[in-house]
Amino acid sequence: MGWARTSRHQRGYGWIWEKIRARILRRDKGLCQPCLRKGRVTQATEVNHITPKAQGGTDSDKNLESICHPCHVDETLRQQGKRSKPTFGADGWPV
Repeated sequence: MGWARTSRHQRGYGWIWEKIRARILRRDKGLCQPCLRKGRVTQATEVNHITPKAQGGTDSDKNLESICHPCHVDETLRQQGKRSKPTFGADGWPV
């Protein structure tokens, strides 16, 4: 049975994950950690596994970080060996 055919609960994202997610968002003060590393302040809406669970990552705090949706999409594509379209700021430069 592949990932696409399993529920979020079967993949380990049930009520326990929701508690972990809330704790990580609080720990990181609701800010996207990849954006902060680039000098930007962005609200985080998701929690990312630094080492994906499919590659042996765990739900331990040291493997989790708060992340905004665009960064999460980019990170997921990067981990899959794909590239995302660049995002451009108001000034027309890539961000």
